[in-house]
Amino acid sequence: MTHLVPLAEVDENKVTPGVLGFIVFAVMALAVWGLMKSMSKQMNKVDFKEGADPRAESTAESTAESKAGSGSAPAEPKAKRG
Repeated sequence: MTHLVPLAEVDENKVTPGVLGFIVFAVMALAVWGLMKSMSKQMNKVDFKEGADPRAESTAESTAESKAGSGSAPAEPKAKRG
């Protein structure tokens, strides 16, 4: 038993993460790298071009008609959603 005592002594000022800490850090770094690569691939597939909104077109037409109308009262503003 006396030969195991020196192995059990730990100097509080010299404790380091060691090999296990490095392995955990390396695995986490590889996981983040893989996720970033996958996200980049998925983002390249996304088409950011939006089609015309049919509701916006009908609103623009009705606004133009009300302005061209013969002295009609201005339209009331729509209630804000929020």
